[in-house]
Amino acid sequence: MSEERGILARLDRLGRLFENSMLVLLLGSMILLASAQIILRIFFDSGFVWADELLRICLLWTAMFGAVAASRENRQIAIDVLSRFMSGRWHSGAMLVVQLFTATVAGLIAWHSFRFVADSREFQDTLLGDWPAWGFQAILPLAFGLIAYRYLVFGLGSAWKLLRKAGPEA
Repeated sequence: MSEERGILARLDRLGRLFENSMLVLLLGSMILLASAQIILRIFFDSGFVWADELLRICLLWTAMFGAVAASRENRQIAIDVLSRFMSGRWHSGAMLVVQLFTATVAGLIAWHSFRFVADSREFQDTLLGDWPAWGFQAILPLAFGLIAYRYLVFGLGSAWKLLRKAGPEA
C-alpha cells in the first residue's frame, strides 16, 4: 500500500512539475514575443505577421494550464458565503455538492469542447497559416476533462468523509 502511495506521490509531483513548467514557458514566451512585437512596430515599422494570432493561442493555453493548476488543490474561483457558517457534516455536504456540480459542469464543457475540436478537424480549419487548428484547440477538452476528473475525485473524498463521520455534527 505504501509503495502505491509513493508511486502516486511521484506521479503527482511530476504532473505539478509539468503544469508549472508549461505555465512558465508559455508566460515567458508570451512576454518575449509581445515585447519583440512592440519593439519591431515602434522602432522598425514592422512586426511578425503571425505574432498576434500566436499570442492569442498562448493566452488560451496559459489560461487552461492555470485552471488545471488551480484545480489540483481545489482552488478554483468560488463564491463561498454559506460554508463559512457551516461546520461538520453540513460543511462536508456542501463541499460534496459543490465539487460534484463543478465536476459535472467541467465534464459537460469537456464534452462540448471535444465536439468543437472534432468539427474543427473535420472542416480542416487552420491557424497560423496552414497549421491545423484542432491541434491548438485540443487543450480545451484536455484541460476541462482533467478538471472534471479532479473534482470528481474531490467529491468522492468528501462523500467518504461524510460516510465516515458517524456521530452527530462531528
